[in-house]
Amino acid sequence: MPRFTVHVRNEWLTVPCKDATCSIKWLGFEALKRYIKNKPDNGGIQHIKDVHFGVKRCQGFGLLDNDDTIEDVLEDNDFVELAIEGDTMSQDFIPSQLGTSHLYLYIDNHHYISLDGNSLTSTDLVNLGKGLFKIKLTPEAEQKVVQSRELLDTIVKENKVVYGITTGFGKFAQTVIPVSKLKELQENLLRSHSSGLGSPLSPERTRMLLALRINVLAKGHSGISLETLHSMIQAFNASCLSYVPEKGTVGASGDLAPLSHLALGLMGEGKMWSPKSGWADAKYVLEAHGLKPISLKPKEGLALINGTQMITSLGAEAVERAEAIAQQADIIAALTLEVLKGTTKAFDSDIHELRPHPGQKEVALRFRSLLDSDHHPSEIAESHRFCDRVQDAYTMRCCPQVHGIVNDTIEFVKKIINTEINSATDNPMVFAERGETISGGNFHGEYPAKALDYLAIGVHELASISERRIERLCNPSLSELPAFLVNEGGLNSGFMIAHCTAAALVSENKVLCHPSSIDSLSTSAATEDHVSMGGWAARKALRVVEHVEQVLAIELLAACQGIEFLRPLRTTTPLEKVYDLVRATVKPWIKDRFMAPDIEAVHRLLVDQKVWNIAGPYIEKYCMEYIPESRPSSPTAFALDPPPSPRKRYICKHNHANKIL
Repeated sequence: MPRFTVHVRNEWLTVPCKDATCSIKWLGFEALKRYIKNKPDNGGIQHIKDVHFGVKRCQGFGLLDNDDTIEDVLEDNDFVELAIEGDTMSQDFIPSQLGTSHLYLYIDNHHYISLDGNSLTSTDLVNLGKGLFKIKLTPEAEQKVVQSRELLDTIVKENKVVYGITTGFGKFAQTVIPVSKLKELQENLLRSHSSGLGSPLSPERTRMLLALRINVLAKGHSGISLETLHSMIQAFNASCLSYVPEKGTVGASGDLAPLSHLALGLMGEGKMWSPKSGWADAKYVLEAHGLKPISLKPKEGLALINGTQMITSLGAEAVERAEAIAQQADIIAALTLEVLKGTTKAFDSDIHELRPHPGQKEVALRFRSLLDSDHHPSEIAESHRFCDRVQDAYTMRCCPQVHGIVNDTIEFVKKIINTEINSATDNPMVFAERGETISGGNFHGEYPAKALDYLAIGVHELASISERRIERLCNPSLSELPAFLVNEGGLNSGFMIAHCTAAALVSENKVLCHPSSIDSLSTSAATEDHVSMGGWAARKALRVVEHVEQVLAIELLAACQGIEFLRPLRTTTPLEKVYDLVRATVKPWIKDRFMAPDIEAVHRLLVDQKVWNIAGPYIEKYCMEYIPESRPSSPTAFALDPPPSPRKRYICKHNHANKIL
């Protein structure tokens, strides 16, 4: 018999349906009957037949026609929302955030990433967040988890006093808890610590958070049981994701509040989201997917919440997006240099050998590959070959130096984040091979917090210098282009306010780049007397990266518009390909129109790395043909895969691989 879960005001009601040919209207009235049944005042409803309501599917929020038959528009175990005319939508009904949840990614795929607690990368984690993979444990990880749990069971059986296992937490560490109340101890821990506030993390980010916590537990130093860990994996693979507010962690003793919310849903309490149900009570979401709430054993509540996984998972997304936009920033800046008729002399390899920072050399190499290759000469460059200009403004000439340190910063931060991804961050730590548990401080978030503050400061500079290039494109006194890149100026304003938007985003970033990790407020009755504030470091780093992407989207739009005024001259082949990509999405600016959708569309091109995918192969080809044998390589060029013998090398991060010639 099919059944449906219907949300009426503040309650979720299960409605069985013996006849699927009944109408949606019938389903709505059945739900209303159940709603008013136990209400002393009938829920304020006097005559049920007089109630007018609308019914929506929770997944996709599609409005249903009351006359449709159930079998035509619903599937067994579907979740629906009933909105009574005159009511506002219940506060318990939380729609997925617009623009953050791409439901089409949640497919029933059979591609897996095996977790062992030691080899997950930031790239893997972002892909797990997108729903591109399911997860499973390696046999070695399962064995370590079992051994760790056996030690804890022995501790409980022998009535030993061990922090967090048979005692209270924080200031209550000296309070011994009776064995009969150890399960309640762990449950109370999760309930009391689920005190975060703010908007929920998007489904993608919650998937990353859950996957990362599973990876850390898989190391076998947390004392989690294999049964509980398998339940978490099943919830992840079904995309049953807890409601996790973004605010509330101080990032020391781990991300206690967000991880508690994450675990609370797995217990069947609070709210959860799945592609099938949308937001609903956790117990209904789990039940709809054939899953049972986890039942906590001693220490398991603590094992689920002690760690830096929110800081680190958000940090992984931030560093991956930062790396992608840094690569594409070089391409966009090269296009702007072409439009402003700049020179490539400043990118001469001999200049950069005299100041051989890896990032600086790499950016100069990218500029040469895009602007100075015999394979794709530029008609625009040829048109001003004999002009009397000696050098360009810093915003063009100094791109290798400014963009370069951003690349090196990202590499530094990514190393820290990847180390943190595969680190055990519990307390106490369980060492099965030694037969003991040891209290320590691995939960402290200072490492990722400091790194992400540094990332924000570093990557912001891409927006700062980009905004100045936008000014040069829009200001006729600094270019040979029409004011604000539009004909009939005055009648049309062109890119006037798009530049203001870029300036506004850069100004916001200046505030967001103030490091949060220099702050500390003592918490937990001075037990946690120094904290990292890493949760805010991660959240604002993500916001800074997004602003950088948006500013560079505006520059890319402006540079492509500048090309229109240089026609019929053409730039280099790779930059023409980038121009074609943009023009396939956004048409030229002939007269004023609604501009925000254009910026958003080009921003999406950058987030999806399409600009890099177009131009990257040309950079790779240049690397393979033009780098002399005597050129020294970066000291970290072969850190992951050292060559078997000395050979001709070059540095190129295309597809995250270093090539050997």
